[in-house]
Amino acid sequence: MASRDSRTNLDLPRGLLERFRPAPASPGVPNLISTLQAYGGLQTWAARAHRPSQSLGRIGSLEVRLAQTAAEVRQAQKLRYRVFYQEGSAIPNPGRLFARRDIDSYDAICDHLLVLDHAAADGQQANRPVVVGTYRLLRQPLAEEYGGFYTAGEFDIGGLIALHDKLQFLELGRSCVLAPYRNKRTVELLWHGIWAYVSQNRLDVMIGCASLDGTDPKQLALPLSFLHHYARAPETWRAQALPERYVEMNRISKEAIDPKEALRVLPPLIKGYLRLGAYIGDGAVVDHEFGTTDVLIVLPVSAIKKRYIEHFNLSRRAA
Repeated sequence: MASRDSRTNLDLPRGLLERFRPAPASPGVPNLISTLQAYGGLQTWAARAHRPSQSLGRIGSLEVRLAQTAAEVRQAQKLRYRVFYQEGSAIPNPGRLFARRDIDSYDAICDHLLVLDHAAADGQQANRPVVVGTYRLLRQPLAEEYGGFYTAGEFDIGGLIALHDKLQFLELGRSCVLAPYRNKRTVELLWHGIWAYVSQNRLDVMIGCASLDGTDPKQLALPLSFLHHYARAPETWRAQALPERYVEMNRISKEAIDPKEALRVLPPLIKGYLRLGAYIGDGAVVDHEFGTTDVLIVLPVSAIKKRYIEHFNLSRRAA
């Protein structure tokens, strides 16, 4: 999940973005044309949009900020491809395999939060810092105008958004960090960037899919059951997996769960969300393309623990 910047209006012609409206692909048929259109259109988007240049935070050689150019978005896509497809078990469709980037039509309307290492040079351009971490951010107004949230392909979030129609939602997704940088410092920078984005854009609720590795829910019975019993969203913040994709999470009784063991096997990202105060939706979804089982994260800003807000506010610093 992710952050926002001070740019609250995208100076984008509607006709351009209509080309990038996510269109549902037929079952088993990759949406190759949509994918490649989005990739090519990023150049026009970046040229026309006002891109903020301010840093959102820095620790030593690491800086967090939004992508400012199409080239930086492509760097983020390359990182995502490396982590999801080369290191992970995701299966690329023809468009992604051809480009060697994790690309879809949402990239053209999202903000891309980056952690850059200024002490490491990019292999293709010596004076360009390396993108070592990224999050993709989608604000509600853009989602509603140009195809809906990505999360809606797995979870029925319409009722949740309607119930809180006075609040502004932000979708966080496509989170990944380069292996040598998977440490507390990088994660803190990402979350500081997210918090700055949320604050500047006056956002109220963060949502998104978080993944457990593997597509066999039986093998994930412990973490899924733990999330169901210990982190399930209260009724006012609950949304279910789509009926046709719904996977039961309640597989082990609460009395039979060892919470310490369950926490040990949870992915660090999900544990981080829980620490902040996030809720988990009802039901999981198996994503065969990415080789994962997904749960819905719902994080109202009002639920974030005060000590974390103070930490994020104070973490903009240089070492």
